Amino acid sequence: MRMTTRYRELIRRPQIAVMVGAYDALSARLVETAGFDLTFVHDYGVSAGLLGMPDMGLVTLTEMTGVIANVVKAVGIPVVADGGCGFGNPLNTYRTVREYEAAGAAGINLEDQVYPKRCGHLAGKQVIRPEEMVEKIQAARDARRDPDFVITARVDSLAIHGLDDAVSRANLYAQAGADMVFTEAPTSVEEVRHIIRSVHAPSWINMVEGGKTPLIPIPELQEMGAALVDYGPLVLFAAAAGICRALEVLKRDGTTAAHLGELMSFTALNQLNRIDEYRARETQYGDKAADAPHSPAPG
Repeated sequence: MRMTTRYRELIRRPQIAVMVGAYDALSARLVETAGFDLTFVHDYGVSAGLLGMPDMGLVTLTEMTGVIANVVKAVGIPVVADGGCGFGNPLNTYRTVREYEAAGAAGINLEDQVYPKRCGHLAGKQVIRPEEMVEKIQAARDARRDPDFVITARVDSLAIHGLDDAVSRANLYAQAGADMVFTEAPTSVEEVRHIIRSVHAPSWINMVEGGKTPLIPIPELQEMGAALVDYGPLVLFAAAAGICRALEVLKRDGTTAAHLGELMSFTALNQLNRIDEYRARETQYGDKAADAPHSPAPG
């Protein structure tokens, strides 16, 4: 089954789809190994993990596409890709969809912010006219070659123009052909419930630890009728915190001995990266280099 078809099935089934974000191939492999059905390459994570920069429209289409392609090759689950504002106008959006689809993404998330965009939970957002976003959705639909490639329209107007405007935009984008709608940064459980009830399309709900939206348990979101819940930066937050703790121990003790129980082992990480598969391939091709004694350096 194509990953696009699998993704479409997951958001159509009665059970809510749970998607955990990734910022590189290793984090995506961890998401898959933990048993999740979907992963999401988001520009917040790529901006931080690849560039060490905030999510303020600084990551490029080429950089995003490169990460997406690496993640797709590393996992066997659908990879959803953050398209931001399509990196420009509808023509740029058309190219973005073509590039993401060629990289192997199962779907794209496009938002109605002014380009360059910023994280949806940051202050200072601006949005384009809804009619402009409709043109981007149309461009995305024209660009996709696989009819199962999922196009999600993200609404960022709630913090600027209020809940009614956000719901109005969401329904307009659904009418324009978006397969799913993602209304960003509601500030209460009541707003989340109202959005899911009022939008006439599958709803994507975003959970960001420390963001504007309260952390709502998955069973409660399912009861509300959400199609998908996204834990975008969770893995990035966890990785950054874990790295900080390990470095603190090394700086304090001059050794990592006291911290070994908090680390993935050398053996476990090699297994995660499928070392047995690559060793078997070495043997298949008659490559004995790994077992051969090292020759002394010349000279």
